[in-house]
Amino acid sequence: MKQRPTSGDTSPLQSAPVDAPQSRHSGVLVVLLLASTLAVMAGSVVSPVIEVIRGDLGLSGTAGGMVIAAHAAVIAVTSPLIGRLIDRWGMRLPLTLGLIVYGVAGGAGLLTSTYATLIASRIVFGLGAAAVFAGTTVAMLQMFSGPERDRVMGWRSSANSVGGLLWPLLGGLLGGLSWHGPFALYLVGLPMGLVALWALPRTPPPAAERGRIGLGALFRQSPTLVGFYLLQATASVFLYATVVFLPQRLADLGIHQPVAVSLYSVVTTAAVGSLAGLSYARLRSKLSYGALLRLSALAWTGAFLVLGTVEHSWLLLVGPALLGVGQGLSLPTLTVLINDRAPAESRGQAASLSGTVIFGGQFISPLLLGPLIGATSSTTGFLVTAVFGALLTVGLLLLRISPPGK
Repeated sequence: MKQRPTSGDTSPLQSAPVDAPQSRHSGVLVVLLLASTLAVMAGSVVSPVIEVIRGDLGLSGTAGGMVIAAHAAVIAVTSPLIGRLIDRWGMRLPLTLGLIVYGVAGGAGLLTSTYATLIASRIVFGLGAAAVFAGTTVAMLQMFSGPERDRVMGWRSSANSVGGLLWPLLGGLLGGLSWHGPFALYLVGLPMGLVALWALPRTPPPAAERGRIGLGALFRQSPTLVGFYLLQATASVFLYATVVFLPQRLADLGIHQPVAVSLYSVVTTAAVGSLAGLSYARLRSKLSYGALLRLSALAWTGAFLVLGTVEHSWLLLVGPALLGVGQGLSLPTLTVLINDRAPAESRGQAASLSGTVIFGGQFISPLLLGPLIGATSSTTGFLVTAVFGALLTVGLLLLRISPPGK
């Protein structure tokens, strides 16, 4: 995947971090890392109470599922618009407004008592979540550079993994009081929004560059972005393949307890993914971005090979662990590659499109694997996924992924 350097590589968006001490950003980095976990918690925090909501409001399974999934569709559809706003205004205002909308619309679930109002709030909530996802990504990429950026991207991957573990746990604890309780966690967006408004630097793009490149021109100028987005979508499909279908595989092995199921499907992946993220900067100092992507694909392949063949319950834990390795390495690698391949004046759009493909991948994952597993078995579905992972690994071995800026 070779790409010539773009004319925007010397934009202030890229050079600003070099001129300022990285320590200036240490305080706001904590806020950005916390904010980056909010996209992870967007649906998972209410998942422990979805059955209670269904019973209380008299909902069908599909209607109940929309309480969790509605925001993902909104993020996928609106992310390109959010990206254009970031390119036009800079990341400070869209991220601040996104955090506030996230807190207000998400917290509205504390007061809603009908399905219509709950879904309406979740749709508005999706707008805030889209701005938070794109805004935190752009902010981290703008404020840090070089090895420091690799370290921050690894921390972000770890924060997402830990958030994927802790936020649902807190949601379950509050859900023991009332199904409205988990929605209180979304209110954390309000103080984060105020801190972001105060702490984030004012770095809007130069007026001559604002909104200059559309999506079509973006892909024509940087065609390798298509491949990186496809890899992001694939990673998302792989992750949700385990979230949705691993419980069925565990049931076939006689594992039914919710705590045990969560250990396999969430805890192990999150824990190992967090460790991979913490190790990312060290690995990046020794390995190229291409090598890290090949390791990710190899880990994904191994994960689904284990899930499709192993019959011993404890050995099955190796599958989610390998998946965590793949997720922990691929997320920061692809984020950096997409940012550096995009023209400087369109990096907001490029980052926001990651939201479209990631959340779109979550949505289509059960649609791709569900019919196959329904017609055969979970083991067959996982083995077919392993074959796809193996083909992906071979493809990445044959391709040369040039370093950023080449």
